[in-house]
Amino acid sequence: MTIPQPLALRSFRPSTDAPVLRSWIPDPTALMTWAGPNFTWPLDDAQLAAYAAEPGRRAWTAVSPDATTDATRTGATLGTPAGTTDGTTDGPSLGPSLGPSLGPSLGPSLGPSLGTPLGHVSLADGRLGRVLIAPGARGRGLGELLVSLAVSVGFDELALPEIRLGVWTHNTAALRIYEKLGFRTTATLEAVEVVDGVPWSVHRMRLTASDRRQ
Repeated sequence: MTIPQPLALRSFRPSTDAPVLRSWIPDPTALMTWAGPNFTWPLDDAQLAAYAAEPGRRAWTAVSPDATTDATRTGATLGTPAGTTDGTTDGPSLGPSLGPSLGPSLGPSLGPSLGTPLGHVSLADGRLGRVLIAPGARGRGLGELLVSLAVSVGFDELALPEIRLGVWTHNTAALRIYEKLGFRTTATLEAVEVVDGVPWSVHRMRLTASDRRQ
């Protein structure tokens, strides 16, 4: 019997998805958490369209056909840390794990063309980043599932030898997810950005294809 998939990835469509994605990023601090200094505030659709069109980048909207529209109104981030172009950070509340039956083996790129947007993620040159979960969808383990789906695309479809990311050191929710999925810290960059007078530091993390199979 086929297990229903609660989350699937489809290609990011700037014309329809960008306004939803922007609604999940309410202020400059949230934008820095999600994408570091790679965008300027206020975020607009033109910036998101240019980002999605970058050579080598694959950007996805995570959708669920069974989700409620309320889940799309605001967002929790997993994003790209400041001072680095390879990364992902996670919001403070992503909820419990959905368990092993909902992992990457569900076919991440074969999701429905329609469905309620619940998240965003991208891969570019082996770098995982721009991860975002709609706050109305928190508490379901979707952050872990979303990262698992993107990792599965990277290793199983793109045959990447490794996947790298960056995560703010104070973002403990994201760190727990990445470490649980096998990512390990390779370096820490101290005080790469100052946000509201507070220095933010970044962990660089990596997961190799061989480590993932163990």
